[in-house]
Amino acid sequence: MSDLLYSEVEEDLRASVRDLLADQAGFSAVLARTESAEPYDLKLWRTLAADLGLAGLAVPESLGGQGASYREVAVVLEELGRSVAPVPFLGSAVLATAALQAAGDEELLPRLAGGELIGALAVPLTLAPDAGFPGGVEANTEGALSGTIRTVADAPVADVLIVPAAGPDGPGLYAVEKTAATITEVVSLDLTRRLADVTLDNASSRLLAGPDRAAAAVRRALLAGAGLLASEQVGLAQWCLDETVAYLKQRYQFGRPVGSFQALKHRLADLYLEIVSARATARYAADALANDIEDVPVAVAVAASTCSAVALHAAEETVQLHGGIGMTWEHPAHLYLKRAKSDELALGTPGRHRAALAGLVNLPPA
Repeated sequence: MSDLLYSEVEEDLRASVRDLLADQAGFSAVLARTESAEPYDLKLWRTLAADLGLAGLAVPESLGGQGASYREVAVVLEELGRSVAPVPFLGSAVLATAALQAAGDEELLPRLAGGELIGALAVPLTLAPDAGFPGGVEANTEGALSGTIRTVADAPVADVLIVPAAGPDGPGLYAVEKTAATITEVVSLDLTRRLADVTLDNASSRLLAGPDRAAAAVRRALLAGAGLLASEQVGLAQWCLDETVAYLKQRYQFGRPVGSFQALKHRLADLYLEIVSARATARYAADALANDIEDVPVAVAVAASTCSAVALHAAEETVQLHGGIGMTWEHPAHLYLKRAKSDELALGTPGRHRAALAGLVNLPPA
């Protein structure tokens, strides 16, 4: 039976990550980076990935990881969602690492797990787990890759790209050094998670998985990404609720706290219930991924479709209930709204996941 409660170890991990992010990724620091030439905080990333060992939480110790599970990864993502920290955790520690694990790689994986390298799975951020093997890149008989992949998450700071490509014998998964690719950053709605178009022109590569494992490795990575992204959305939504409640307690109108008005109490109570439900779905998805149970696709589809909507609703309520200050650049609300909207599209929209869920549980279309 799945245990959706947080263990003592997970709570200790949460406290450590939260303390670090509060110290190094406060809103002022995050906002300043969005306006700078270096939007990613790579110093913070090295602390998280190498010093705390978070890049390899779900990687076995024999491969340079921590030997934990996706449950712990989900806790880290909750805290990263609370702070919208500009680090490449989703692209490297989740998507690229999961793809390498599923491909059976033992060369690159320890370097990503130890924080030595940053990886990125070269697929569009909007690609859903049920979309099939991605196209756009082809490999010739010598393993040189050509093609373009658009809107790749965390590609601007990646040292190595994990590229799905159609090879002479069928689907393949290849590793490409960043120096062999042309990486062009594109304008992203979310200022704290950058996207880039990746162009390959006869780029040299190393085969990671052939037709027998490549498609399954990509699907596994996308399932892990979508399921764990739900935890990030829960963390984001929880910050929005906490911040809004605190603000409404101190904001006075007509001689009383705005939060004492019944209409606002109802809205916050409804949001609280939504977040509680969303957290349950995210925890189940993380637990299902950790234990690799048969129910993983169902758990991921439920979590992804639920948490996307809740996170966006929470961010919208934060902006609206903060009034005029919530509309300003100086208040963090806009970063959370942009992250929530971007996450809603990432790794499959809620509608896409609901459609996948219907097929998984044999629900006939309307």
